[in-house]
Amino acid sequence: MVIDTADLLARFLRYVQIDTRSDEQSPTTPSTPGQWDLLRLLQQELLAIGLTDVLLTEHGYVLATLPATAQKKIPTIAWFAHVDTATNLPSA
Repeated sequence: MVIDTADLLARFLRYVQIDTRSDEQSPTTPSTPGQWDLLRLLQQELLAIGLTDVLLTEHGYVLATLPATAQKKIPTIAWFAHVDTATNLPSA
């Protein structure tokens, strides 16, 4: 498998420009609009690369299914992501 390092770097730089610092005072999860921005971006990117059943939950989880490409019956692979942030570190 060849890794497209230019694309990898572009994605990383796009992600780190989003201010995802947590708000300690917020009663919600995710606790800031920036966290939702990153989650929505991840959701759109998963759709763009062909994953199915892409879902962003009200608690900030992104769920998706990678469809099988094998000719034989194999187990389904599920993918999910959760954005963890720290309030005591600087952000974008």
